[in-house]
Amino acid sequence: MRNGRLWPVHLTLGIGAAAMVAPFFWQVLTSLKTFTESTRTPPTWIPSWQWSNFTKVIEDTPFLQQFVNTVVMTTGRTLAQLLFCSMAAYAFARLRFPGRDAIFIVLLSVLMVPSQLFLIPQYQIVQELGWLNSLPGLIVPGMFSAFGTFMLRQFFLNLPGEIEEAARIDGASPFRVFWSVMLPLARPGLLALGVLTVLWSWNDLMWPLIVNTDPERMTLSAGLSALQGEHFTEYPVLMAGSLLASAPIIVIFVVLQRQLIQGIAFTGSK
Repeated sequence: MRNGRLWPVHLTLGIGAAAMVAPFFWQVLTSLKTFTESTRTPPTWIPSWQWSNFTKVIEDTPFLQQFVNTVVMTTGRTLAQLLFCSMAAYAFARLRFPGRDAIFIVLLSVLMVPSQLFLIPQYQIVQELGWLNSLPGLIVPGMFSAFGTFMLRQFFLNLPGEIEEAARIDGASPFRVFWSVMLPLARPGLLALGVLTVLWSWNDLMWPLIVNTDPERMTLSAGLSALQGEHFTEYPVLMAGSLLASAPIIVIFVVLQRQLIQGIAFTGSK
């Protein structure tokens, strides 16, 4: 009887899931069509299975080099955020120092400012450092985030304080307590932040498109945008490239989705 009452919920979730999957399903179909089929009205549902669209992406663009650039940028940003955000979050959550709450409020205010407002000053700094068309120009501005600090701070606040006190009684320094005791306990939160940072960095378009104009130095998101022409766009090739670029992220999310959900849920628990 109870399961019978849940059918409206299941129906609503099913409709929502279908709406979310439909664009991806259409992307897969379009990547296997000819250009004529992709622009035909009414639309062509059964493609002619043009697998050559995928090889054309690799031949017409430096796809492999852009893939390597994206992996390096994403890895560098993710590792740096896990380190710096966890250190800042532990300090705001567990350490007591003058102005702690005021500094944290100022940090949170960054979340209320549109990220586009930081593009010009960030570009000027990167230009002065000589990092245009380079991997450091892609990685360094994304090595820290206010959101990551806030998320991990909530996680550290929910950890039991008795373990921390026991380590201090044994003579552990504040950094030792953080690195050897509290950080391992924050693994679910770190994993959640890591997955979110990977998704954000892999899909980042605005900053890589501005700071790197050399196709050999571009990331996948910026490089694939070059496939969209001003007067003509070969949609099957563009969809094939987008599918190749999104495949690693889909695999990561499918494998780590349970840990991601658990980590986010734990940050909001009391």
